Amino acid sequence: MEEILELKEIRKSFEGFLVIDDVSFTVKKGELSAIIGPNGAGKSTLFNLITGYYKVDKGLILYNGTIINNWETEEIVRNGVGRSFQVSSIFQEETVLDNVKMACLSKATAARNFIRKVELFDEVTEKSLEILGSLGLEQQANRFAYELAHGDQKLLDIGIALALEPALLLLDEPTAGMSPEERFQTTRLIRKLWEQYDLTLIFIEHDMDLVFEIAEWIRVLHQGSLLAEGKPDDIKKNEDVISAYLGDDHIWEA
Repeated sequence: MEEILELKEIRKSFEGFLVIDDVSFTVKKGELSAIIGPNGAGKSTLFNLITGYYKVDKGLILYNGTIINNWETEEIVRNGVGRSFQVSSIFQEETVLDNVKMACLSKATAARNFIRKVELFDEVTEKSLEILGSLGLEQQANRFAYELAHGDQKLLDIGIALALEPALLLLDEPTAGMSPEERFQTTRLIRKLWEQYDLTLIFIEHDMDLVFEIAEWIRVLHQGSLLAEGKPDDIKKNEDVISAYLGDDHIWEA
């Protein structure tokens, strides 16, 4: 299967503290995978490097075979890499629908290289409502974003990322701050979106039961290094992973 993303011995330090230490892996097109690890393992930093918010000190990041180390975030997004954040990046004073419409419109106008807001209005509205429908937010389209519950704000953040039509979508702790029931529903939704939008999708998550339920491949970061990667059943039984992260209480039956 063709590779969409490749990391080659990437390294990142902040004020002399090594946060990402020679991490290498490849992501296949169409992959649904999780990145797990303790707090401070470097998971969000890794996403920030892939999306250009930080620049690597060493190593290479390739997207569809092209080195993107020096690309700005806007260029990376424009070429098909989407991202949601631990803390939602939505416009609180705008409606739910307008949040998604603005993202759709920025994608449409950038692709055509000129502004046609009037002509694009119906097309963008239809697409935005379709995205909200896939997230279960269509009934909240005309509410202001600040009126949404925390879990729905996290979903809206995903919707904004989807509006940019990514081929590769990175979700940074999409269930953070949610109730157990919300986490369960959102994790199921992530798999549905992966299938519906034909995505390559990588998510960071701390709830291991949810990770093992939907991820088809798992990578484990520990102290900035890639400790292990593999299928869920292999990660469950990996002694290094159990020792460093999962603990004896998380030994699953085969």
